[in-house]
Amino acid sequence: MIRSAEKKCRPYRSAAGALLLLLCAGGTRGQQRAPLVTPGGEIAIEAETQRKDGDVYSASGNVDLRYQNIRLRADQVEGNGVTGEARARGHVQFDYGTQHIEGEEAQFNLYTGRGKFLRVHGSVSMPRRANPSVLLSSNPLYFEAQEIIREDEKTYKLRGAWMTICLPERPTWKFYAPNATLKLERRIALVNANFRVYRVPLFYFPYASLPAGGRVRQSGFLLPEISHTNSKGWQVGDAYYWAPTEWMDVEAGAQYYSERGWGQSGLLRLAPAENTRAELRYFGVMDRQNQGGHVARFFLDSKLPGGWHAAADLNNLSSLTFRLAFSTTFDEATVSEVHSSAFLTNNFRGFSLNFFSSDYKDFLSAVPPASITLRRTPGARISSVEQAPWRRLPFYFGFHALADGAYRQDPNLTTAAIVQRSEIAPRVTIPLHWGPWLGVTPTFLVRTTRYGAQMQGGLPVGGALVRNTGEITVDLRLPELAGIWEAGGAKWKHTIEPAAVYRYVNGVQSYDRIIRFNETDTLTDTNEAEYSLTQRLYRREGKGPVKELLSWRVAQKYYFDPTFGGALVPGQRNVFQALNSITPFAFADDYRRFSPLVSDFHVDPGGRFDVDFQTNYDPVRARVTAYGTLATMHPYGESFLTLAHY
Repeated sequence: MIRSAEKKCRPYRSAAGALLLLLCAGGTRGQQRAPLVTPGGEIAIEAETQRKDGDVYSASGNVDLRYQNIRLRADQVEGNGVTGEARARGHVQFDYGTQHIEGEEAQFNLYTGRGKFLRVHGSVSMPRRANPSVLLSSNPLYFEAQEIIREDEKTYKLRGAWMTICLPERPTWKFYAPNATLKLERRIALVNANFRVYRVPLFYFPYASLPAGGRVRQSGFLLPEISHTNSKGWQVGDAYYWAPTEWMDVEAGAQYYSERGWGQSGLLRLAPAENTRAELRYFGVMDRQNQGGHVARFFLDSKLPGGWHAAADLNNLSSLTFRLAFSTTFDEATVSEVHSSAFLTNNFRGFSLNFFSSDYKDFLSAVPPASITLRRTPGARISSVEQAPWRRLPFYFGFHALADGAYRQDPNLTTAAIVQRSEIAPRVTIPLHWGPWLGVTPTFLVRTTRYGAQMQGGLPVGGALVRNTGEITVDLRLPELAGIWEAGGAKWKHTIEPAAVYRYVNGVQSYDRIIRFNETDTLTDTNEAEYSLTQRLYRREGKGPVKELLSWRVAQKYYFDPTFGGALVPGQRNVFQALNSITPFAFADDYRRFSPLVSDFHVDPGGRFDVDFQTNYDPVRARVTAYGTLATMHPYGESFLTLAHY
């Protein structure tokens, strides 16, 4: 029997008792009768009006029915306590865990969990595991449908359905499918679906499957590729994605170019540990026009016990011809360099120990094929930051030492497979300060470098070559000039920062006998002074952060020795450390004492744009010899777009 939980007022013979009865009846907004006891549990109903006739019950007016974890709300509900069938009409709301459905009409079995909902919308929250390679949203899955059939607590079939994880009021993208199946914690299957962005249909899928659970990856075929280009003809391709475990996935694909031939692509990704991930990519083409080849990349990043860090970025390109013919991006097609590096490093107590291998290849021309290869493998380097052994004395000691096997190949020379090279360079730094107005920091360094081969007569030959140098650097920091004022509701600050650096290097003999493997080998004798002036403009509104709106640095070098110990060769392009440390643009083809005047003007208004203007003015030639502009846009978050012109 369903008994009323409404407080019963006993009949009174007096008028006051009758008035109290009317007040009690008028203050009750709904009825809550005794729960209906069933084999599966109790059915509790709250409503404005209720009645029961045998096994059949009905309720109307803000009906709220609860059974186990099921909650069903509607304007009207009719049900059978024996079969568990319930029919709801008007403002239907169904809740089960994280599942929420609203519709106009529903027919539901409380005992089996099966039911049908008409003209509905709702949401389902699906927990997703964090994945550094996939952008995940915490939003639930929102959907609308003409009809939804709930087969069990984890399976829904939808007819005429829209789906998205964007906010339903203004979704950026959504899927539409005449038929769809949602299996919670597994996947969403769409039949004859289309993908729309801002209501514009972009892709059609005869069948599509999407992950809908903790695993954000699911095996299956990817979206096919169909395109046409003048050089390759029609391109048709597809790939299969396989995710056998949570820490590994594989993608294997093939492409057919009607004018060229077959292409192959592959991707293997591994994340066997929390701080370890690896990736292997491959793309190749068997070309009928003899421009085929391949490009491959291996990437590794791993944090190991004991503070060790292992990383690798290995790249392989078969030929420049292949890159020019089959590159899919502008960046790839315009870059002729291939870099590869791997290292194992550990930083401890101010020291850094590194084991490394590196390879650099620059394709000079496609036809005839020509390139430069610079390789350093194996290699080891240990260094330290400046450390003071005595607390009361301003003496800071540091050093670096390295040993590696180097190799160079270019159209003019080819060295042995491994040329031994080693270097040790201790240094001492003495920072001196005279009040807040002047700071002078001299650094003294002694460097010894040994090579296992050398150049003679334009050819590499065996025989050791030792280079011993003494180096002095004096860093002069002059007082900063600053002006502060208020205008336009903000506080402004303008600073002028003068600086000067003197550098002296002596002991590099027979510079032309040193084989150039990297910047270490471009050290020359020099006696130079670099002076610069930097201006900055800051702005602060209220208590907000300080923003640097403008910065302008002008610098130049003066060379007391324009011959650089005999290293500079008149009449040809010269590039070494004393020259390219002021500007990356080569300028010295003869003896000279002044470098170009280098200007770097940076504007950052604080919005989504910033601009950098770089200019080189050569006082010897009395003209601008180089200039460049870099404009950077930050459209959203950490994304950016840079346009450069030199």
